[in-house]
Amino acid sequence: MKSPILYGAAYYDEYMPCERLAEDMRLIKEAGMNTIRIAESTWGTMEPERGQFNFSHIDRALDAAEKQGLRVIVGTPTYAIPTWMARECPDVMLVPEAGSICNGAVLDGGHELYGRRQNMDIGHPYYRTCAEEMIRALMEHVRDRSCIIGYQLDNETKYYGNANARIQQAFRAWLKKRFGSLEALNRAFGLNYWSNRINSWEDFPDVRGTINGSLASSFDEFRRGTVKDFLLWQAGIVREYLHDDQFITQNFDYEWRGWSFGIQPQVDHFQCAEAVSLAGVDIYHPTQSALTGTEIAFGGDVSRSLKKSNYLVVETEAQGFPQWTPYPGQLRLQAFSHLASGACGVMYWHWHSLHNSWETYWKGVLSHDLKPGRIYHEVQAIGRELERLSSHLQGLRKENRVAMLVSNEALSALEYHPIGDVLRERDFKYNDVVRWLYDALYRNNIECDFLPSTTRDFRAYDLVLVPALYTAEEGLIDALRQYVADGGHLLATFKTAFTDENVQVYHDEQPHGLTEVFGLHYQEFTISPGMKLRGEKPLDGASCSDWEELLIPDMAKVLASYDNPAWQSYAAVTENPYGKGRAWYLGCYFSPDHLEQFVREVVVKALPAIRPHEEVFPRIIRSGYNESGHRLTYYLNYSAQQQSFVYAGEAAMELTTGREVSYGERLVLEPWGVQIVEQ
Repeated sequence: MKSPILYGAAYYDEYMPCERLAEDMRLIKEAGMNTIRIAESTWGTMEPERGQFNFSHIDRALDAAEKQGLRVIVGTPTYAIPTWMARECPDVMLVPEAGSICNGAVLDGGHELYGRRQNMDIGHPYYRTCAEEMIRALMEHVRDRSCIIGYQLDNETKYYGNANARIQQAFRAWLKKRFGSLEALNRAFGLNYWSNRINSWEDFPDVRGTINGSLASSFDEFRRGTVKDFLLWQAGIVREYLHDDQFITQNFDYEWRGWSFGIQPQVDHFQCAEAVSLAGVDIYHPTQSALTGTEIAFGGDVSRSLKKSNYLVVETEAQGFPQWTPYPGQLRLQAFSHLASGACGVMYWHWHSLHNSWETYWKGVLSHDLKPGRIYHEVQAIGRELERLSSHLQGLRKENRVAMLVSNEALSALEYHPIGDVLRERDFKYNDVVRWLYDALYRNNIECDFLPSTTRDFRAYDLVLVPALYTAEEGLIDALRQYVADGGHLLATFKTAFTDENVQVYHDEQPHGLTEVFGLHYQEFTISPGMKLRGEKPLDGASCSDWEELLIPDMAKVLASYDNPAWQSYAAVTENPYGKGRAWYLGCYFSPDHLEQFVREVVVKALPAIRPHEEVFPRIIRSGYNESGHRLTYYLNYSAQQQSFVYAGEAAMELTTGREVSYGERLVLEPWGVQIVEQ
C-alpha cells in the first residue's frame, strides 16, 4: 500500500500549559492529520543534568500518537543546548562575527551569552561529545517504536556566524592543505594589498578583521563545509539505529528577509543533502494580500532539486505572525501549492500557540485558547481532502527543460563586494538577482530546476539561467561555453564570470571566457539613477537601477541600449548565436515587469516545442506526473478575485470536484481557489 501524503504539525508536550495530550492527539486525528514531529527543541528537558536522561515526554507523545494511529518524526535535540553545558564549558558558546545580528540584537564579537537557540560551536569537541551521548540515548530509547517513520537531524542547521579561535585554527589547516604554501595563498588572494601578506602561519591574523574579500569568502566556504560535516556526523550515528523503512531528513531553510527569500548564505544545500535520504525544508511566506506563492514555489523547486526527488515541508505557517493570519481559503491554496512543487507532505509549525517566551506571537493551528477555531477547521477540511485525493497526488515527478544555476561562492563574494553603491540604503545582493530571474519564470508559469555550481553537464536542459555568477572557476566557464556550442540556450546577467574561484578578478576582457559566447565585452560599469532602456519591445522603456555594464557588442545583436546620452553607444541587453546554440546577456538590472515579458520571449526561442501558458500571474499552473504516470496539473488562483483558466489538454478528471473536463473548457476558480486535473 502506498504511503499517504504526510500532513501534520510539530507537537511539544513539554511546552503545554496544562494536561491535554490525549485531547490534542484526538483533535489532530480528527483534523485529517496523520503525522506529528517531536523532540528537536527540548534537550534541556530530556537531559536536565549531563547523563541523567528523562524521556517521559517523548514516551507520552509516542504512546498517545500510537493510540490514534499517527506517524511520528523524531528530531535530534541538538540545536538548543541545556544550561548545564554552558555552565560546565563556557567555551562551547560560539564567538560570532562582530556586527552579526541575532534576534534583532547586534552582537559585539565576544563569546555569546546563554539564552537563544543555535548559540553554540557545532564543531566544539565537548559539544560533539555531549550531543552524541544525547543522540545515542534517545535513539536507543525509541528505536523500536512502530509509529516512528523517520528522524530529523538537528534543526535549520548553519554555522551561525561562528568565528572563534577553534574554527579559525581549523580554517588555517584547511588553507594549508588547499594551497600547500603561503606563497600560493598570498598570490591567490592578492594579500600583498595593504600589507596583508602573511609570511608565517604563526602570524595568521584573526579573520574577523580582514578587508580581503577572497579570504573572507574562503572562510565562508570553509564554514559551510563544517555544516556538511556536522550533518554527516549526526546522520552516521542515527543510521546505526535506523530501520529500512525509516528516513532521515533535515529542515533546510533559506535566507531570511522577514520570510524565506533566497539561497541560504551559511549552508550549501546541495552538499548537505548527502546526509539525508529525504530532503526537508522550512518555507515561510507573507499571506493576506501579499500572498503570491513565489516563496512556496522557489523553496520547493530548490528542495526538489537537491535529491532530484520529492521532499517534505517540515515547517510552514498555519497562522504565524499576526500580519500573516491567512484569509479564508489561503491555507488550502498554500497546502496544495506545496504539493504542486513536488512535496510529499506538509507540516505546520506548530500545533498550538505558545503562552510565553520568544515565539509567543507566532501562532499555530490552535490559538492561545487551545480550542478549535477557524484555522483548525480549515486545516481539517484540507486534511479530509488530502485523505480522499492522496493516491492521486503522490510522487509528483517533473520533467523540466529549464534550469537555474546557483552558487554559494558567488553569494559570499557579493556579500563582501555588494552590487551597486554600498553607501545606498538598500544593498543589492546575489539573492536579489536570483529572485529577479526566478520570479519572472514563476509569474510566466515556466517551471525550473536548480543546479549547483559544481554542475558540468547541462545537456538535460534546453535553457539555463545564470544569475550573477560573480565567481566562477575555469571548469564551469568551459562547461557553459560547451553547452551553448552544442545547441543549448544560456541567459546570464551582469556580474557573471568576473572573478575566479578565489575572488581574484580575471585580468582579460569581461565576461571572462564567455566573450565569444555572448558576442561582446565590456570595460566599464556604472550606476546612473533614472536611466531607462531603449530598444525592441518588451525592453523599451524599462527602468534601470542598481547596476549597469556598458557592453561593447562585437558580434551580438543589441536588443536594448541606454537612454542616457553619455551611454547611448553601449548595449544593455544582447542576443548572440554561438555554435549550435544561443546566448542572451543582461548587462543591467531593470524593472521586473519588463523582465517577465522578455523571459517569455526567450523561452519561446529556446523551447519552441513547449509554448508558455497563456495564463500568467495571478493564475498559476504547476504540473508533473503522479506515481501512476498520469499527468497532474494544479490550477492555482493567487488573487482575491475569481479567475478562469482555459483547459487545453485531453479529456480528464478534475479531482477536487470529481467532474470530467474536456479540451477548451473553462475552469473557474474562486478567490484563492485550487483545482487539480488528472489526465
